Amino acid sequence: MGANKKPFFRIVAADGRSANAGTFLEELGWYEPGKKTDTYKLDLAKAEAWIAKGAQPSETVVALLKKSRAAAAK
Repeated sequence: MGANKKPFFRIVAADGRSANAGTFLEELGWYEPGKKTDTYKLDLAKAEAWIAKGAQPSETVVALLKKSRAAAAK
């Protein structure tokens, strides 16, 4: 998603068997890395539930989860 030189990503839970088909199980949030401060929204409860079920987050999502956990702990 996004536009030329303005990336915008959705954070989703996808089944590995159909990951390239464009279908996903649930949208967990979004991430916009083009800003000076990375702008994102992540439903931490849903993400934790999917990880508990065996989902494997990408490196970027792991970093966003750490930021979300730190913000929730404040």
